[in-house]
Amino acid sequence: MKHVPMFVVFVPVLVVLLKSTTAYPQAGLKVGNGRARRQANCPADQYEHGNLCCLNCKAGTYVKSPCSVDGERGQCEECDYDTYMKHDNRLKFCLKCTRCRPDEEIVSACTHTEDTKCQCKPGRFCDPNQACEVCLKCSRCAEDEEKVRNCTSTSNTECKKIQNKSGSDPGITVVVVVVVLCVLAAITFAGIFFYKRRRKMGSQRNRSDRSKAEQEEVPLPKLVPVNGEESLRKCFEYFEELDVNYHKRFFRQLEISDNVIKSKENLPYEDRIHELLHIWVEKEGKGASLNDLLQALNILNQRRTAETIHQKAVDGGHFLLL
Repeated sequence: MKHVPMFVVFVPVLVVLLKSTTAYPQAGLKVGNGRARRQANCPADQYEHGNLCCLNCKAGTYVKSPCSVDGERGQCEECDYDTYMKHDNRLKFCLKCTRCRPDEEIVSACTHTEDTKCQCKPGRFCDPNQACEVCLKCSRCAEDEEKVRNCTSTSNTECKKIQNKSGSDPGITVVVVVVVLCVLAAITFAGIFFYKRRRKMGSQRNRSDRSKAEQEEVPLPKLVPVNGEESLRKCFEYFEELDVNYHKRFFRQLEISDNVIKSKENLPYEDRIHELLHIWVEKEGKGASLNDLLQALNILNQRRTAETIHQKAVDGGHFLLL
């Protein structure tokens, strides 16, 4: 048998080993780059889970378990009884259905995709433009008034004074006219007197106060998101500056129920703010806007906080001035 030199066997084996050791790190580098890209660029209709982007669950369902394949939907479970989810979402639970108060009646019952709709019972009303803590009793017109519009669930009774009927005593009419003219004259002279006195005592202070009031009443410029819902969510951290004493009132203004607010009280304050804002976005869907959040702060007289968040949203490159 012919003898084979050792280097003839060793060299091919060495070449194979070198190829194998240089291939794997490159493949791992590509995977790493792909992973970083996915983490930074999940679309608006998807959410991050580890290194994957999972599709949101449909309305009426919640995330029971996330996806195991990038770009697919995980296991979504239908909302339990007395809970709902109005929009596509990434939450691990459904929202609790609203319970109508004793002074309200149900307009439409809660479903898996719609919350309960309530309205004041007949004979009571609540102005939708004000905080509706309780339904008020409808007013009755006085004896010298007549009804212009009936009371509804959202507006009080409207009344107006009854006009004097024709054929009244001319003498009484003359007396009434004279009395009214005398009263008007007295009011006019009194008004002129106090007006001149006010100008002497503080005309400069009044101008300053008026200027300050006008400045405070100027609304904040409207903001336009650079990247849709993603821009809005990136601004959530700015709301950590919200005074803790206004926390519950702020989210009530956003129509988040007390049950949901209370369910987050065990979280640190910053996490609580983020979780409740995520819930608000899921509730509002495509209508969610940073402008609405800033308006809620203004209603609570938190103008300075609203201005700070407004400026940070622009400086951070998330929003543009309209």
